[in-house]
Amino acid sequence: MEKLRMTSPDLTQANIDKLAELFPNVVTETRDADGAVKRAIDFDALRQELSDHIVEGPQERYQLDWPGKRAAAFAANAPIAKTLRPMREESVDFDATKNLFIEGDNLDALKLLQESYLGKVKLIYIDPPYNTGNDFVYNDDFAATTKDYLDRSGQVDNAGARLTANSETNGRFHSDWLSMMSPRLKLARNLLSEDGAIFMSIDDAEMGNLHRLAAEVFGEHNFVGAMVWAAGRKNDSKYISSSHEYILIFARDISSLDSRVGAWRTRKEGLDEIYAEYGRLRRAHGEDNAAVASGLRAWYRQLGEDDPAKRHKHYSSVDERGVFFPSDLSKNSPTSRSKYDVFHPVTGKAVSMPEHGWRYAPEQMATLLAENRIKFGPDETTRPTYKRYLSDAEDEIPYSVFYVDGRGASGRLKSLLGGAVFDNPKDEHVLRKIVEFGTSKDDLILDFFAGSGTSAHAVMLQNAKDGGSRKYILVQLDEIPATHSNAAREGYRTIAEVSRERVRRAGKKVNMERAADTAPLDTGFRALRIDTTNMADVLRTPDETNQLDLGERTSSIKRDRTREDLLFQVLLDWGLELTLPIRREQIDGREVFVVDDGGLIACFDESVTPAVVRAIAERQPVRAVFRDDAFATDAERINAEQVFAEVSPDTSVKAI
Repeated sequence: MEKLRMTSPDLTQANIDKLAELFPNVVTETRDADGAVKRAIDFDALRQELSDHIVEGPQERYQLDWPGKRAAAFAANAPIAKTLRPMREESVDFDATKNLFIEGDNLDALKLLQESYLGKVKLIYIDPPYNTGNDFVYNDDFAATTKDYLDRSGQVDNAGARLTANSETNGRFHSDWLSMMSPRLKLARNLLSEDGAIFMSIDDAEMGNLHRLAAEVFGEHNFVGAMVWAAGRKNDSKYISSSHEYILIFARDISSLDSRVGAWRTRKEGLDEIYAEYGRLRRAHGEDNAAVASGLRAWYRQLGEDDPAKRHKHYSSVDERGVFFPSDLSKNSPTSRSKYDVFHPVTGKAVSMPEHGWRYAPEQMATLLAENRIKFGPDETTRPTYKRYLSDAEDEIPYSVFYVDGRGASGRLKSLLGGAVFDNPKDEHVLRKIVEFGTSKDDLILDFFAGSGTSAHAVMLQNAKDGGSRKYILVQLDEIPATHSNAAREGYRTIAEVSRERVRRAGKKVNMERAADTAPLDTGFRALRIDTTNMADVLRTPDETNQLDLGERTSSIKRDRTREDLLFQVLLDWGLELTLPIRREQIDGREVFVVDDGGLIACFDESVTPAVVRAIAERQPVRAVFRDDAFATDAERINAEQVFAEVSPDTSVKAI
């Protein structure tokens, strides 16, 4: 039930509404005295609408602007005192996997990954929240520094939880969304390799704004194109059935993308079915090529028009090498070497020559003849053709418009999880195609709006298909599902839990469906969660400290943090990848972590002996790290440094 306003009408807003009906282009957004974003009128634009000449005003320039843009830029660069803590119990094959699943806000995650994965990601796919007018889950509140501001700007609920209403009526509809996306795209760009690209799913509401924002971040010249995904007819629209969404594609550096050999090719659909039918016909008819070809043409005719194999029905000729399409050998325009005689293999006479001669030079034609790649007619009166084998033309450039029924993905996910616990998941087979043409076999893929975990599923499917060893990093906010949702009824506490469970089950399914004689795929992941720094706040003024509690303040590490927690913060600080192999050992009764076979050796025991220090130094690791408070005196710390200086002078030694 709506509440009475109990105030006089807001005539200013009423006037803005009236002007918006007459001149939609003069409505903009600004901040009020309290910092809240609201609708306003661009008076320079209004003056121009009401004038019969060009009105003088501020200098014009082409740009995308919105209230909060500078704060969003600041947010991208501002440091955070956070870390990633391992969750072994939530992981799959923690010690061996090369995949990561990070739980927490993706803005924090992207910042934490900057050094370890700078320029290492080949493909980023994201499906950000569409601007539907619902409440945002990602609430950065860049300008919020006090509870008063959050209260008066309506960004907290009665319990004090952050809540940013994003309805069109509050005047922040586009600004909040752009402020959310801008810093994330800037940070994501840093992670892309020079020949990498980002694919962004989006609907009509923010497609234009996302394009302009991405053009600012990546450069308009790095715009690759837009794919249109037709996902099936919807009947919930008033005027037209919105049955599509877009995938905007920007390259990190399009010139580097252009230099890739064989870049952005995808295997044609329906080929396996054609090869299977050819094999069946060959077994049935033996060496009778005419019978095999006749049977193949009959098979094509009975296929449905939407069957992907039907696209290749022109590949209906066969020989002992396989299925081929007779291609024209004519030259488009004559050259000095395009006209020469080609003789029929049976009659020995010169065959009919095209008007401008042959497509291939004489020596190339001789090679093709020797390899039986030229098809002749019964005599010289029939012009020969080139045998273009299907096996030589399996790849194609991806189409910008494609149709995949969106209901299929929902059904498969429901079957996998045993219930409809996630609404409108992305199709893993569509994403698999993107992974196929956008990456090589050992590349890294990032999805920082992981949702139901479709990207990880797609990576595993493509690795199963071509034997690749691609890795992925998924980031998902620990968003609590709505109380009435199926996910909540199934006992999932967060969307991240749903995503992890989907990846677990998908990994098992992918491995089960592989041939028994193939090596298992890496279907595991290291689960990490974003948390506050492991380091305790030990700074105190003399007035805040008494002699009795001085001993309690000696440790700079929080009491609830494990040694493995410390290790992962060290990996981040040193810019090391978070999936490096980790081995635990005991040296003189102390636990030691050996990372990457000696790339880093760490000991976080609260005391270390000279024997431990020397044993680590004798292994000559690239890096070594200890707790600062593990050395009882400054003299012990200095002695440790001296040991490394003598035994392993190239080791970088640090303390936390």
